[in-house]
Amino acid sequence: MSIVERALKRLQQSGQTAAQAARPTTPTAPADRKARPAAPAVPPAAQSREVGSRRQFGDPAKTLHVDFDQLRRAGLMPPEHQQRELSHQYRTLKRPILRNAFGADGSPADTGRNSPRTLMVTSALPGEGKTFTAINLALSLALEKDHSVILVDGDAPKPHVSQAFGIGGEPGLLDLLGNADLQVESVVLPTDVRGLFLLPIGRRSEAATELLASARMRQVIEELGRLDVNGIVLLDSPPMLLTSEAQVLASLFGQVVLVVGAGSTPQQAVTDALGIIGEGPQVGLVLNQALHDNNVGGYYGYGYGDGFLDTTQTDKQ
Repeated sequence: MSIVERALKRLQQSGQTAAQAARPTTPTAPADRKARPAAPAVPPAAQSREVGSRRQFGDPAKTLHVDFDQLRRAGLMPPEHQQRELSHQYRTLKRPILRNAFGADGSPADTGRNSPRTLMVTSALPGEGKTFTAINLALSLALEKDHSVILVDGDAPKPHVSQAFGIGGEPGLLDLLGNADLQVESVVLPTDVRGLFLLPIGRRSEAATELLASARMRQVIEELGRLDVNGIVLLDSPPMLLTSEAQVLASLFGQVVLVVGAGSTPQQAVTDALGIIGEGPQVGLVLNQALHDNNVGGYYGYGYGDGFLDTTQTDKQ
């Protein structure tokens, strides 16, 4: 039995009583951006501040209102009556991610090359629910008392994160990659969800593929990690088998979550995606869109099994 078969079997046998949620779809309308009242201008050095045990950074005047109703209408969050059960599933998913990033004693890993505090969410093919997973995982991580999360839109061909939060016109990742003099913190947007920060894809560039695969990308990731030593950098990437830059991106992250569509992702596609990711990062599989017997109203269950699966460990069993 292959690594993929073993990992998927563990997911399927681990008591999938996951929440049911709307199937992820391409956002059809951007969320309205509602900033809080402008705060007095402060120098960049004064913008980083402690709130509890988590650093707050970015310009408070650009604080973004997160419209949960809009995210639900876009199919990027579950209906309210299914939120509690799905939230439980994401708690299960995030625990091993946090353990990998901070260890059993909660000590932050360094911010250097391939830090385990950097996490890439991807899929083999489009339509598997990676953006749904990235957004809901980021929201779950933001609930942690001691940790923050920067959700980065790294999918230049289909920047669903930027569209969903209504920040498609804001400077962001591509601007940082194209301009080495631009400060990372200047384009990270704080939100009114405590502990959640957003980095949009940025202004469209014909050289987006080359920029994402450039040496500057590694530098940007490391700089994002240094904004909060107790924070997670979470990137929503392009599908692994669809774009050439996805392979380069995977080599820059300490952890990778591969979203697998139940009953839709061919096993060979999962195998190929795992081969592209390689042996560098810690890799986990998320079984998504798993239908249940109590499925009603056209909704899909999001099953995570025992959460983050280390495929290397799975192969040894």
